[in-house]
Amino acid sequence: MSGADSEVLLELANVESAYGPIRAIRGVSLKVRRGQIATVLGSNGAGKTTILKTISGIIDPRKGQVHFRGQDITARDPALIVQQGLSHVPEGREVFALLSVRDNLLMGAYTRSDRDGVARDMQTVFDYFPILRERASQDAGLLSGGQQQMLAISRALMARPELILLDEPSLGLSPKLTKEIFEIVVRINREQGTTILLVEQNANMALNAADYGYVLENGRIVMEDSCDRLREKDDIREFYLGLKDAGVRGERRWKKKKNWR
Repeated sequence: MSGADSEVLLELANVESAYGPIRAIRGVSLKVRRGQIATVLGSNGAGKTTILKTISGIIDPRKGQVHFRGQDITARDPALIVQQGLSHVPEGREVFALLSVRDNLLMGAYTRSDRDGVARDMQTVFDYFPILRERASQDAGLLSGGQQQMLAISRALMARPELILLDEPSLGLSPKLTKEIFEIVVRINREQGTTILLVEQNANMALNAADYGYVLENGRIVMEDSCDRLREKDDIREFYLGLKDAGVRGERRWKKKKNWR
């Protein structure tokens, strides 16, 4: 797990983004340290995806700044952001359905000119996801949802990013496939040293995989801490992990405090 003194790779400072008159995120500030898996938790519509789209340049923020590797990338062209070492795995995968698996992977490496390196990295992602090697010549649109998620992650890796933005990787997947993909995401982080900012509704999986977490409600960060500490907080246990004893534990603690007075 990354220490608090490790280098900050990504930083958002008071970022506000909107869709027309609707403010989706409000004054969001967060840091992701090099080598870390950080996660943003929140309910549907809380603004999690908007944060990632703002970082990767898909949405221009109305206020605030985004810094990556110490450079201001606020509202920069998404293609330039990829070239700087930041890849985005979007919600819903968005693979190129009419292209083969292999061509999808090559599209991920479009900013690179080192053919030998691209060939080696393709073998690496095939090692992580062997089913993609078997389906390399198949159109991506014919893959299952889980296989498309594997392809989307692999396509992002082909750019050799320092940071991957990973949006809802468990969406629409079975618990078994979700577990498998999360295990590989952790392996990628540990073996490749790739920093990951993970947006995920499956709070249990996210907190188990990540080092540090932020909780987003109505477009604002309302809580942040190490994932070990977040798991112990009653609000997280009750509302995100579905542990019904959390409220009871909180009530007991309140009664105990009351008796101290």
